[in-house]
Amino acid sequence: MKTEPVVFIVDDDEAIRESLSYLLENADFKVSCYDSAQTFLEQFNQEQPGCLLLDIRLPKMSGLELLKKLVAQDYSLPIIMLSGHGDITMAVRAIKDGAFDFLEKPFESSVLLERVQQAIARDLKLRQESKERQEVLERLAILTAREREVMVELIKGKPNKSVARELNISYKTVEIHRGRIMEKMKADGIVELVRMAMLCGLLSESMQKSKEDF
Repeated sequence: MKTEPVVFIVDDDEAIRESLSYLLENADFKVSCYDSAQTFLEQFNQEQPGCLLLDIRLPKMSGLELLKKLVAQDYSLPIIMLSGHGDITMAVRAIKDGAFDFLEKPFESSVLLERVQQAIARDLKLRQESKERQEVLERLAILTAREREVMVELIKGKPNKSVARELNISYKTVEIHRGRIMEKMKADGIVELVRMAMLCGLLSESMQKSKEDF
């Protein structure tokens, strides 16, 4: 990702925001602070990678409410819930609702920094996978119906002769389609084609269809 990751802090306690900012900036993280969930929602750009440190007790809209809203909107931003009044039930609820982690104040600085680094790494990984998935889907869209049929058989591990028999076409035709598929999908070989299929869910769909046909 070209955009530098940002650690977003949402806490209505100014002293906590300043303390967290100081800790994170000294660890070379870029930081952006907000005093309410509403302010964060108004200004946050979901294209910005990073992670969110979210206080669980906020006025008007609580941290848990913001967590649910972000999860419902399918934001990939990992959320680390923070609370000075936390308990096991609240932590479990936050994790079930989609939080990346839950830390109770006061926490060790080293623990927080480790969790932030892990959260950012996860966000970057998911964003990269999403980008690659979209590229694969765009390449799939330019395949002809027959090429897609051939591709489905190929990613099942079938040799050209088996694909020809399965689709009732000639071996030579399969070879031609195979070459065009590799070119359009920008794949170096079957292994790369399978990886692309797994990334966009095509492999699981084709395997499920095979089970239904059986």
